[in-house]
Amino acid sequence: MKKLIKKAAIGMVAFFVVAASGPVFAAVGDQGVDWSKYNGDYGNFGYDHDKFAIAQIGGTYGGSFVDQATYSTQVASAIAQGKRAHTYIWYQVGGSQEVAKAALDRYLPKIQTPKNSIVALDYESGASGDKQANTDAILYGMRRVKAAGYTPMYYSYKPYTLANVNYKQIIKEFPNSLWIAAYPNYEVTPVPNYSFFPSMDGISVFQFTSTYVAGGLDGNVDLTGITDKGYEDGNATKPDTDTPATDDGKDANEVTPSEIEEGMTVTIKFSATNYSTGQAIPKWVKENSYKVLQKSGNKVLLGNIMSWVAASDVQALDTGGSNSTGNTQTHIVQSGDTLSGIASNWGTNWQELARQNSLSNPNMIYTGQVIRFAGGQSGATSRTYTVRSGDNLSSIASRLGTTVQSLVSMNSISNPNLIYVGQTLNY
Repeated sequence: MKKLIKKAAIGMVAFFVVAASGPVFAAVGDQGVDWSKYNGDYGNFGYDHDKFAIAQIGGTYGGSFVDQATYSTQVASAIAQGKRAHTYIWYQVGGSQEVAKAALDRYLPKIQTPKNSIVALDYESGASGDKQANTDAILYGMRRVKAAGYTPMYYSYKPYTLANVNYKQIIKEFPNSLWIAAYPNYEVTPVPNYSFFPSMDGISVFQFTSTYVAGGLDGNVDLTGITDKGYEDGNATKPDTDTPATDDGKDANEVTPSEIEEGMTVTIKFSATNYSTGQAIPKWVKENSYKVLQKSGNKVLLGNIMSWVAASDVQALDTGGSNSTGNTQTHIVQSGDTLSGIASNWGTNWQELARQNSLSNPNMIYTGQVIRFAGGQSGATSRTYTVRSGDNLSSIASRLGTTVQSLVSMNSISNPNLIYVGQTLNY
C-alpha cells in the first residue's frame, strides 16, 4: 500500500479515548502486518508477537483487474503459523458504483479467509472530483462485503480521506470500520508511535509504519479487537464457503517436526536461537520462508541460506503438495522489460511464460506485474549485480525487479543497511 507521512500530531490522551471507546476484546493491542505480491508467496512477519496478516486478493484500477497470485498461499501461510488471516481489495473505483460492482462480483466469491473475517477496501488513489459519489461507491462496496458475510473496513490515510470522502457517513453506517495509515518517518518502527496517531473517529486499525523491519514491511495495531472477527480463540471458525487456503494452512500448522520433508516450504520460528552449527540466527533470517532441500535426522537444510536448522525450530507453511510453489521463479516487470527478455534470463521462451501466466496478449505487460515461471532452476541464467556508489538494497531491488528480502536471503546479508561498493550480489 502507498501512504503519506502524517505531519499533525495528537496526544496520547486522545488515543486512549479512541482505544477504550468500545467493548474490550482479546485482540486489543495486537500487532500484525499486511501483504501484497511484493511480500512473496508466503508473506513475512516482523516479530514473534504478530497475531494477524491482511493479504491482498487483487483489485481494480479504474476497471482493469489485477489479481494477486500470492493471495491463497499467503492466507495459508498465516494460518499455518497460528495467525489470524484477513483480506483486502485494491479499490480504485473513483466514484463509480459500476466499477465497484464489477470488482466485488469478481473478488467476493474468491475470498479464502473465514466468514466474518475482515474484507477491507483499499481506497487511496483514483478518487473522482465528486466527494459524495466517492463516498457512495465506498458504502456500496462495504454493504456488499457485509451482505457476503464478512466484516467491512475502509483503508486509506487521513489527508486523502478528508479531501475525497465524507468519512463520517461511513462510520455512521459502519462504526469503528476505519483502517488508517500515518507514519512519522521511514525509520524501523517495531511499536506504534501514538504521537502521530491520526485524530479521526472510528479507527479500529492503525497502520503505524511501512518499515516495521529493515527492508520494509507494513506494521499495524488493532485498537478495538476487530481482527478477532472470524476467529475463536485464535482459530478459524468453519466457513460457510469453500476456503482451501485456510484448510491448507490448518494442515500445515499441524505438521510435526518429525513430519517435515524435503520440498516443503518452512519458516524459522522466532523462538529459534542457533543454527545446527551453533551460530546465532539473525533476526532477518526468521522473517523469510525457505524450501527444505534435505533432511538428516532431526535437522533440515534450508535453501537460499544453505544452513542446517533443527526441525523443531521450523514451522511448515505448506505440506509439500500441489499448492506448493516448488521451483517457481518470479520477476517484477520493470520499465522497458519485454516478455522475451524475461524469458531469455530464465532459459525459456516467451510462449511458455505467456502460457503459465495466462497472458492473452504477450506484448502487453505492465510495470509492477509479477511474471512467474515454474520450469525449475536448471535452465536459469545465473545473475549478479555489482554494487555501485550511492546504491542501497532498496534501489537495487527496484532496479533488478526483486525484493530487499530476496537479496538479503540469497546473499546471506546479516545487516541490510551495510553493503559496499564492488560487492557482488546474486539475484
